[in-house]
This record gives sequence, C-alpha cells and structure tokens, in this order.
Amino acid sequence: MNFNSWQFLVFFPVVAVGYFAITMRVRRVQPALSNTLSQVFLLGVSLFFYACWNPVYLGLILFSVTVTWLSGILMAGTALENRKIFLIASLVLNLGVLFFFKYYNFFAGTVNPFLNAMGTGAGLPAFNVLLPVGISFYTFQALGYSIDVYRGTVAAERNFVSYALFVTFFPQLVAGPIERTGNLLPQFKADHVFDYDRVTSGLKLAAWGMFKKVVIADRLAVYVNSVYGDPAVYPATALVLATFFFTFQIYCDFSGYSDLAIGTARVLGFNLMTNFRKPYFSKSISEFWRRWHISLSTWLKDYIYIPLGGNRKGAFRQKINLLITFLLSGLWHGAAWHFVIWGLFHGVYQVIERSIPERITAAFKKVPVVQVCVSFLLVCFAWIFFRANTMGDAFLIVRKLGDLPAECAGYLARLPERGIVNTVRVAFQLGTLVGIAHPVSGFGMAVFGLSVISVIILLVGDNWTRAVPGTKCVMRLPLVLRWAGYYALILVIMISWGRDTSQFIYFTF
Repeated sequence: MNFNSWQFLVFFPVVAVGYFAITMRVRRVQPALSNTLSQVFLLGVSLFFYACWNPVYLGLILFSVTVTWLSGILMAGTALENRKIFLIASLVLNLGVLFFFKYYNFFAGTVNPFLNAMGTGAGLPAFNVLLPVGISFYTFQALGYSIDVYRGTVAAERNFVSYALFVTFFPQLVAGPIERTGNLLPQFKADHVFDYDRVTSGLKLAAWGMFKKVVIADRLAVYVNSVYGDPAVYPATALVLATFFFTFQIYCDFSGYSDLAIGTARVLGFNLMTNFRKPYFSKSISEFWRRWHISLSTWLKDYIYIPLGGNRKGAFRQKINLLITFLLSGLWHGAAWHFVIWGLFHGVYQVIERSIPERITAAFKKVPVVQVCVSFLLVCFAWIFFRANTMGDAFLIVRKLGDLPAECAGYLARLPERGIVNTVRVAFQLGTLVGIAHPVSGFGMAVFGLSVISVIILLVGDNWTRAVPGTKCVMRLPLVLRWAGYYALILVIMISWGRDTSQFIYFTF
C-alpha cells in the first residue's frame, strides 16, 4: 500500500479514528487495558499494511522480530562476556535473510565469471525471488536494537507486542526513518489522545510531503526515466538536465516519504526522528551526510564507522574507515556495482576533503556560496552512478559529458536562427519540434517550465525554513494567506494525482 494511493487515503483515517477511540474511550472504562489494546491495534494494522504488498513475506519480518526479541532477552540474562554469542546469532540470521533475498544473485553473478574462467565447470545457481519491500530498513532497525542491548545502552524489551510494534510501525516501516530503540520504543508505552495542534501539524507536514512526491518528483521522473532509459541517443545537454532533475527527484521522493511518515506518526502522537535537513545547502560532503538520510548515516556511523575505529586511530585509518563505511552505504542501497561506485565516490570525496590543507579550506569558508555550489555539483555527479541502469550506462553518460562544450557552442551559433524557445527544445529534446531526433514524450515546454518553477519553489521553501520548522513558518503567515496556501496545495496535489504516479524510489531498497 503506497502512501500516494487512494487505498491509503481510506486506510489512514480509519486507523486514526480507531486508535483514538481505543485510547480515549477504553481509557475511561478500563485504564489498565487502554495501552495494551492500542498497541495490539497498531500492531495489527501495521502487519496488514505490510501484507498488502505480499502477505507471504509477512513471515520474514516476523522472523526478524522474533529472532532479535529473543536474542535481546537472552543477552539481558547473560554475563557481558557471553552476550556476544546471542548477538552473533542475531546478526547472522538477520543478515543471512537479507543477503539471500537482496544480494545472493548479485554475488552469484559476480563470482560465476571467475569460476568459468578457472575452468571449474561449476557455478552458483540463480534464484528468481521477489525483493521483500523495506527489508533493508527493518533489518537495520532490528539489528540496531540487538547491538544496543548487547552494549547495555538500552534494556531488553520483554513485551513482544511492544517490540514487534517498534519494528513494524507502519508509517516508517517501508522506507524509514530507521528509528533507534531509545527514541521510539518507549513511546508505545504511553497513551496518545487526540490533540488538535499536533494532528494539524502532522497533516500539514504530510501534505507537504505528498506535494513533493506527487507534484515535483513524479513530474521530474518522466524526463529522467526517458533520458536515462536510453542515454546513447540523447545529447549531453539532455543528460545534464536529466541528472539535475534526478537530483531533485530523489530528494523530493525520499524526503517526501519521510515527511509523510513523520507527519502521519505525529497525527497519532508519535515523534519520529528528522531524516532530512535541507541537504543541498550543505557546504561540504561531510555536511551533506549530516543532512541527507540522517537515520542511515547516523546508523552507519554508530554501528560501522565508530566500531572500525572512527577517527581514533590516526588520519590514515580514519580514511580507510570512511571508505569502508561508504562502500557499505552504496551496497545497502542496491545489489549492483553502480550503487557501490556511488558509495565509493562519497567515501573518496570525504577522504579528499580531509586531505585539503587548512589554508585552502579557510579561503573557501570566506565564500560559502562557492562551497555550496561545489558540494552540490559533486553530489550531482555521483548521482549519475546511482541512477544509471548499468555501469556501462554510467560511464557512457560521463563520457558524453565531454561533448557538452561543443554542443553548447553549436546551440549558441544557431540561436539567432532558432530563437531561445526552439533552442531550449532542441538542447533538451522537448516536445515534437521538427529536427528533434528523440523527443521526451509528454515533456514539452510547458511541463519543462513548470518543472523548473517547482524546483525553484522547493529551494525557496527550504531556504525559508532553514532556521525554523516549516509548520511554524506557515503559522506566522496571515490567516487569509495561510488558508489560501492550504487550498492551493491540496488543489495542485489533486490535479497531479494519478498522472505518472509511481511508487517511492526507496521502496526498492
């Protein structure tokens, strides 16, 4: 069940009404039962929400829940030196399932050519299995709990329903944020009654997330999918625009989901961690990762980077740890080499960043606009490898970028003949103008203009809310202007709904 579906628009109000009915009505009659019933209700609807994709894979998530819950209890009753046995068992079983469903075929496809070259005559078989939606997210969340219990930073949860709800809570189940035990699990032990201000705040955030997904991300996806689907036939100018559009498509798609998750959870009374903080305003790549997919970057920092030694064992070891961490980040995103290379780029960026002499970085700090622009361009370049369908496509796009100066010179030379509008059409393959070899279907000048405007609105909105949360900024506006904005937002979402609507990108991870 996608957030951007009519089914969810029916599902969520029913869940909210049912949840508040339990927490408010039962609380008056049987206070002791109120919290238990509310947890059972939320667990039931969360499992139903997940089963809507594929009920068969419900067993996988319940397996992960059971294994990590039992390992936590066993570790809690064991001396510190013996806890490692149960932690290893939890890691092996959970990562084993993740490996089989997500990485086995990638591993087999990588190893088999070497086996054939050695003349062994043997090869690993391939399995045609469907990737369980959200498996990377809930596996990391469950393993974070196991590691925290092992370290003694959180107590083992003995209530199975509470723990199962922590792993399967439907707003953030499929694509995060990857929650920490200490933040989310205790919230299920409290009753959350209806609160008008909290509910309206959550709905506003969810609406903004839906706008980013349906109005911006899904429109940009039309152009991106066409150009990246066959990069060999498009000019460098179109490839640059597609990369630029994808940079904002994936941001609006993923941060839109996070806004929806945080907003819907807030309606019910739960506070999820912030997952994005205006990442494209970052002045460095390290700052970018403090602002982008924060729940994953902090998870990798706490459970991979720091245990490897972090920055405690010298500059050289720190750089190796960074490379390992970001290679794993790329692999977490997908079982393909282009994801690994994308992660490697970000690791190399940070190694270089830490190797630049202080006098040079001090000079750049005096011109923050340059810092932001350089960081943004580096992120855009790395996105080529993330979005490309294959490594071959990624290298083809990079190679074709070398044609950009010559192409731009050619467009400028014919500008008096063609005019500005037709030059833009030819350069970006828009519309059905004669002379365009491979026009992007459904993406004429009007849609192009609206897409550019939507990106500008996004950047203006992000800049406006850099210091203060967006919902608070909105409340500072005059009443008439505020409600006009609400109606306009809903109208635009309704107009865009259903046109090229796609599932969220991170559902595939």
